[in-house]
Amino acid sequence: MGWISSVFDEDKGVTNRKLTVSASGLLDMSFRFIALDVETANGDSSSICQIGLACVPDDGPIMTLSMLVDPEMHFSAFNIKLHGIGPDTVQGQPSFDLVFPKFQELFERHPMVQHSSFDKRAIEGACQRYGLAVPQLSWHDSVTMARRAWPEFKGNGGHGLANLKAELGLEFQHHDAEEDARAAAQVVLLAEKRTGHSFQDLAASKSRSKRRYPKAVSLEGNSVGPLLGHIACFTGSLSISRTEAAKIAAQAGISVRSSVSTKTTLLIVGDQDLGLTNGQAKSSKHRKAEELRGAGQALRIIGESEFLKLLN
Repeated sequence: MGWISSVFDEDKGVTNRKLTVSASGLLDMSFRFIALDVETANGDSSSICQIGLACVPDDGPIMTLSMLVDPEMHFSAFNIKLHGIGPDTVQGQPSFDLVFPKFQELFERHPMVQHSSFDKRAIEGACQRYGLAVPQLSWHDSVTMARRAWPEFKGNGGHGLANLKAELGLEFQHHDAEEDARAAAQVVLLAEKRTGHSFQDLAASKSRSKRRYPKAVSLEGNSVGPLLGHIACFTGSLSISRTEAAKIAAQAGISVRSSVSTKTTLLIVGDQDLGLTNGQAKSSKHRKAEELRGAGQALRIIGESEFLKLLN
């Protein structure tokens, strides 16, 4: 089985060339990450009929591999039309339970990239169908990385491979597992270039966001507080916890809300983590407050130190 290498040029795009390397030799190689994509025979995610890999080394071209798999299930007309693979195509090819174990150790040693969560579900579903132990792989989503690198695509075509192909000038044949895996790897590389963050930083952004995102707090202001009538919202990271800040504000009569609205009179801005703002310098709350203020709303945007002075 031969491997096809694609040379990635950050400035000029992608050109292809073929390299023949033994699969057994590549199984012992180390990569920064491996992108994986599958095609299925029908609507059952476990009906894998093609597996595509794109292995990204520390230095050198992307190495891609296509493997046809006999799903031992029926093919739907829709899926055949989508990817062009049918019963005749996979005749004589090995089934999933014969293919996957050969690559499992390679996958377990590397971060695995998928474009959306479908590929993980398909691999795990196929393992369960064949009675194989479901591997604990380190999965990462290139959709999430694309959202961080190109937030402007949200609501404007989105972050699916089809739109990224058009927006980023990628060249690949959609719905071919090998081609889609290579495209996912290219999206990650371009996201690294766009954001200035490494794959490790981009991959960690989701879990870091869950851990560090401040808890939303809503409190009613003290009815006899000197700042009664103000409605405030917090964004960013303060030197004190969001809960503590809200309690102090409420004691002074300020009602605290979790989002900016047409009733907001104060937005208190702390330090912004670009990992939590999709790469934007300002949070969505901050941007919305500026829009409302620009439309004539009496809304002050202040920092933490000014907020504490206001309380005093």
